[in-house]
Amino acid sequence: MKTGVIDVGGGLRGVYAAGVFDYCLDAEIEFDLGIGVSAGSANVASYAARQRGRNYTFYTEYPFRKEYMSVRNLLFKKSYLDLDYIYGTLSNGDGENPLDYQKLVDSSTEFMAVATDAKTGEAKYFGKSDLAQDDYSVLKASCAIPLVCHPYEVQGTAYYDGGLGDTVPIEKAFECGCDKVVLILTKPRDLVRTSNKDRLFADRLQRKYPMSAERLRQRSEQYNHGVALAKEYEARGQALIIAPDDTCGVDTLTKNKEALKAFYEKGYEDAKTVEAFLAG
Repeated sequence: MKTGVIDVGGGLRGVYAAGVFDYCLDAEIEFDLGIGVSAGSANVASYAARQRGRNYTFYTEYPFRKEYMSVRNLLFKKSYLDLDYIYGTLSNGDGENPLDYQKLVDSSTEFMAVATDAKTGEAKYFGKSDLAQDDYSVLKASCAIPLVCHPYEVQGTAYYDGGLGDTVPIEKAFECGCDKVVLILTKPRDLVRTSNKDRLFADRLQRKYPMSAERLRQRSEQYNHGVALAKEYEARGQALIIAPDDTCGVDTLTKNKEALKAFYEKGYEDAKTVEAFLAG
């Protein structure tokens, strides 16, 4: 049986998924495939490298540094998030909190990160072969939130956040041969996403990246469709949706240590349903 896990991301709400992955590592639960969207790609990378607790620090400590996310970055670098700092300076081999690249490559978990081609709006699925020691451009591309960040280049192609191209890649996981899939959401499972904010941002993207702008306008519909599809798989016993009953006050860019800690703990607790699902 091939098992998969999907982390749809959600900025700093990804701390919830970090809790889920840390529980899985503590319980020695190994997935055959991990697909990460946006911040979810970084979560999956640390999980595949078996670095328990690494993601937690990235959500509860580093966002409070001006080098990572700040108005200062916006003024001087034209990007609120400095992805080179978080997935370069901190994550490189000589960094403060390095990703164990060799363990990631050698891991039994297949790694996949979703990004969106800025010009075409199409989803791009990167794998381990697209990573190199101290070159985590794939993670930066997957996490490049439109307008909050510039699109990030990988091998000469500019990419935006994976959430535009494949918001909830449940079909991708089954196309890859998975028999059972755990889907981690960072919003309540029955929440219907609306497109008001996305449409405003899309209008600002329209001139330079019209196809990405259109995907941004469609993101809410894609998300709602993906969750509905996951519920169908769940009803057939092929999927398990792990989602919070509330977000503890955490949103995409919320800087509140207590709220982030509480949300992490909620994810850790909610993950306790995974074992029974995989064994069933």
